[in-house]
Amino acid sequence: MISLTLADLAAAVGGALSLAPGSHDFDDISGSAQTDSRLVTVGSIFIALPGEVSDGHLFAQAAIDNGAVLLIVDHELELPVSQVVVPDTLTALADLARFVVARVRAEGALKVIGITGSNGKTTTKNMLRAVLETAGATIAPPGSFNNQVGAPLSMLSIDFGTRFLVIEMGASAIGDIARTVGIAVPDISVVLKVGLAHAGEFGGIEQTQRAKSEIVTELPAGAVAILNVDDERVAAMAALTQARPVWFGLDATADVRGDDLRATASGTAFTLIVGDVHRPVQLRILGEHHVMNALATLAVARELGVDLDSAITALETVPRAERWRMEVLTRSDGIVVINDAYNASPDSMSAALKTLAQIIEPGQRSIAILGEMAALGAYSDEEHDRIGRLVVRLNIQKLIVVGHGARHIHNAAGLEGSWDGESMLVATADEAYQHLSDDLRAGDVVLVKSSKSANLRFLGDRLGEVT
Repeated sequence: MISLTLADLAAAVGGALSLAPGSHDFDDISGSAQTDSRLVTVGSIFIALPGEVSDGHLFAQAAIDNGAVLLIVDHELELPVSQVVVPDTLTALADLARFVVARVRAEGALKVIGITGSNGKTTTKNMLRAVLETAGATIAPPGSFNNQVGAPLSMLSIDFGTRFLVIEMGASAIGDIARTVGIAVPDISVVLKVGLAHAGEFGGIEQTQRAKSEIVTELPAGAVAILNVDDERVAAMAALTQARPVWFGLDATADVRGDDLRATASGTAFTLIVGDVHRPVQLRILGEHHVMNALATLAVARELGVDLDSAITALETVPRAERWRMEVLTRSDGIVVINDAYNASPDSMSAALKTLAQIIEPGQRSIAILGEMAALGAYSDEEHDRIGRLVVRLNIQKLIVVGHGARHIHNAAGLEGSWDGESMLVATADEAYQHLSDDLRAGDVVLVKSSKSANLRFLGDRLGEVT
């Protein structure tokens, strides 16, 4: 974090400063900001957040033991360290991030890029990190740091040398993205897709669309909204913002367009079209659906003045979307495992199955191990049923469905009489492994796909181990 005096930091969060003996309000502090005492290092600020299971204030001593020099708390603790007492520590975290981003933006050359969408946020963030690092110092959060805690913590990682800040903006309720936008108003906002992911939490896809649109509705006229022209719910957001729309997608009207898509087991190729410029792009990331993420990335790079050829070269070096996201594990015995079990929605499940069907060569066998798609609410039975029927239409040769929550995939596949494949329902990942361990043979391509809560990502790792 940038260096702040204790007095400035207290003012930024609207808190009362209580100094430890020997400290002064003009003392500088520049360590990392943490909400997990285990991540605290010497010089850190520890922000004690209330939690559903436990209270961060209970870990303040552990934070001090690890080197914390300042606590942000909602009541003063009897501990020998300076403290800033605020009414609400989560609000204080947001206020501190807002203050830091504003100061760096005022004194440096910072550009903020926000990304949202039902699918593809983390992959696009990783692609953007690789591309923007060719043009300047870039901060992008690890993993899926996209909520009301993770996003502000990512913002606090910047300093005056940071050129680009890339923020994932996830949501579990209306207003979540608007809150993050209000902390660091993006210069560029990207909307990838509006789908059924978490539709159960929002109460329907229309509410999902409303939540995602918050990333553009409050943008100023000088900002840019990069929108998916192929998704009508995203395209409609152009009417909701003062920002200048820039379009990406496969449609001929897109400003940054993809054509001639080709998926193989070694990656995904397409032709990039920007005006009269045509460039071949060869992604190492598996799946045609990631072309949209690449197009969004290249649209951002174009707006920020990054050289197009340099951007493409950087994109082509990205080895995978993210851990457990279309991660290809090639075994020495000729079996390929695609571990895509970190997240799952109807859209991403369909895309992964289509990729499996596309990359199979003659003589290879396609196997799908599928678990529950969580957070679909009233859509759950229908969407799991639809996935089972898609397995049949794509002629996936073997299907193993894991867990009661995913049973409708198995049931629907079994009802499709034209299919000559095999489907079975098992209760646990261990059962799936035991069944497959004796059945796998060289040339098999195995897709493992589910929501994180189904824990099939560990099954994918286990199947991908060399035997």
